[in-house]
Amino acid sequence: MLNLVLFGPPGAGKGTQSQKLIARYNLVHLSTGDLLRAQISRGTELGLQAKKLMDEGLLVPDEVVIGMIGSALKENEQAAGFIFDGFPRTVPQAESLDRLLAEHGTKVTCMVALEVQEQELVKRLLERGKTSGRPDDQNEEKIRKRVTVYNTETAQVAGYYAAQNKFCGLNGVGEIEDIFGQICAILDQHQSAVSEGSQQATKEVKA
Repeated sequence: MLNLVLFGPPGAGKGTQSQKLIARYNLVHLSTGDLLRAQISRGTELGLQAKKLMDEGLLVPDEVVIGMIGSALKENEQAAGFIFDGFPRTVPQAESLDRLLAEHGTKVTCMVALEVQEQELVKRLLERGKTSGRPDDQNEEKIRKRVTVYNTETAQVAGYYAAQNKFCGLNGVGEIEDIFGQICAILDQHQSAVSEGSQQATKEVKA
C-alpha cells in the first residue's frame, strides 16, 4: 500500500498535485480541509466550530481531525493507498497516524514537502480567493497568519519523518508537470525500496 503525506504551506500546490497523483497511483485523497468543509456545508456542530477556527486561520483540534481520518480509513479499507493532504499537522498527529495505519496493517510510505516562499504563497492565495469564495483566501493578514502557523508548528512534522528517513523536500515553484514528475520519481523509489525490503524479510523467514 502506498501512503503519501503531501506537505507544504497553504498555496503550495498540494491540491493540484494530489489530483494528478490520484490518477497515476489510484489513491484515495484524504484532505482534512475538504472533510471539514463538508461538515461546514451541512451545518453540523463540528462544522460550525471548524468554520470559526478556519476563518481565523487557526488549526482545528487534534481529536476532531484524528477522528475524521480514522473513520475515512475504515471506509476505504480496500484502497490501494492514500494521500494525506493537510494531515498530519503536528507531531502528535503524526504519531497518531502511525498508530492508525498500524492498526490497518500498513504505514506511511514517505512524506513529500512542497517548499514555496511566503510572498509567492500570499500572491497565489489572494488570486485563488477571487474564485474560491473562502474568506481565509481573501485577506492577506489571515494568509500570513496561516503561513506563520505552518512554519512554527506544522513544519516540525518534517523532522519527525526525516528521523524515519521518509522526508523529501521539493521546490514547489515551477511547471506543474515537472514537479509532478519529481514526486513520482520519489514515490517509485520508495515503493521499490519497500518491495525489496519485504522480499528480503520473506527470504529470512524461509531461511
